[in-house]
Amino acid sequence: MKEIAIIGSGFSSLAAACYLSAGGNDVTIYEKNNTVGGRARQLCKEGFTFDIGPTWYWMPDVFERFFADFNKKPSDYYQLIKLNPAYSVYFGKNETITIEDTLEKICAAFEKEEPGSSKKLKNFIAKAQNNYDVAIKDLVYRPGVSPFELVTPVTMKKIGQFFSTISKEVRKKFNNPKLVSILEFPVLFLGAKPSNTPAFYSFMNYADFGLGTFHPKNGMYSVIEGMKSLAQELGVTIKTEQTVEEIVVESNKVSALKINGETITADIVVSGADYHHTETLLDKPYRQYSEAYWEKKTFAPSSLLFYVGFDKKVENVDHHTLFFDVDFEAHSKAIYDDPAWPEKPLFYASFPSKTDATAAPEGKEAGIFLIPLAPGLKDSPELRETYFEKIINRFETLTNQKVKNYVIFKESFCVNDFVEQYNSYKGNAYGLANTLMQTAFLRPNLKSNKVNNLFFTGQLTVPGPGVPPSLISGKLVAGLVQNQIEKS
Repeated sequence: MKEIAIIGSGFSSLAAACYLSAGGNDVTIYEKNNTVGGRARQLCKEGFTFDIGPTWYWMPDVFERFFADFNKKPSDYYQLIKLNPAYSVYFGKNETITIEDTLEKICAAFEKEEPGSSKKLKNFIAKAQNNYDVAIKDLVYRPGVSPFELVTPVTMKKIGQFFSTISKEVRKKFNNPKLVSILEFPVLFLGAKPSNTPAFYSFMNYADFGLGTFHPKNGMYSVIEGMKSLAQELGVTIKTEQTVEEIVVESNKVSALKINGETITADIVVSGADYHHTETLLDKPYRQYSEAYWEKKTFAPSSLLFYVGFDKKVENVDHHTLFFDVDFEAHSKAIYDDPAWPEKPLFYASFPSKTDATAAPEGKEAGIFLIPLAPGLKDSPELRETYFEKIINRFETLTNQKVKNYVIFKESFCVNDFVEQYNSYKGNAYGLANTLMQTAFLRPNLKSNKVNNLFFTGQLTVPGPGVPPSLISGKLVAGLVQNQIEKS
């Protein structure tokens, strides 16, 4: 039995803790904040409940696979509601496209916009499903230790898809700019421009149109609570308000953590905290990646988020609503090419109280608004206020209603908060983007090559950004740790 210390308590850390404890180890999680969940925490205020972090539940099969590894089901811990519609998209006033809960209904919506497109969509999603079966059922469960993990008879047949892009493949088949935007939207979860994302990642379109969008009752935080319960059932100790100040190395091997001024010994350390930050807890000779390395990487966006309590029900929106009424390219450029606050931002809004009565008091509405931003931007209360005004004015015009005067309160979260609360590199929200040169073995390693018994997990390492990949990352790192224990 090894004493394993895990830094952080997000999805990847909780997953790793479950596997390692089930493997017979003494596992303790050390979380810097006062509640578990990492970026997936909760804000409760005046009877309203908001997910601070992720709000989309996609790829339900990944969650099922995780719980099944412990002879459990998600329904043992939380209830899922399949959303219909999954989401709607505003392209202008009285210009919306609604994505419903079956491929047949989505095909009908496409056909209405572009005659002949439904047949193309069915073919596109069939290919995306095939990619999903290859990627999510096999490739992403490989730990990224060798390029040969990607070389299989199946992937060799798909080699062209790694060198083409989502954007090219979508535009070959669809002419209508609205349909193009909807098909390019899911890869934003991978943190990169569609024009920089390999075509193979079309499996995200199958996740969207083929599997659908779900809402866990009481919000995404109920998934964290379920994982926390499972971890504790398996014997994991969880400690909050534990700031890790140093990773102590002796003879090139982890020996302890310094936490809140106290030295706590450990045989093995797994960090689910920000990768760059974790390496700053080591003396320089033990860091694998230089500041120059991180500086050159393509990071997924940061975000400006608002959590708003409305003193009325909000109309003409769905649980998830996207606002694509401005130039997608111009906003993308402001995130990835010339980092700046976007002149006219696209934004996303979530109204969990449309589905879940627990999210807001009766007759009121909980609203979450998100603007994707380049990481590392200047962040100030004045800028946040300016951008709230921009989006709320557009929101009122597009949805044809007045809401500003019904705001009971609003809380914001932006670059500075990501840095302060999560030690996030440049305040990024989603980790490292999944570009071709940042895929699989080309991402930062799960295992330190400079310090024995030091491992990493989460969105900056394998397999990448997003909640399902974080669960998988926890499983992958636990597998590497167990292999090492068995060999020693």
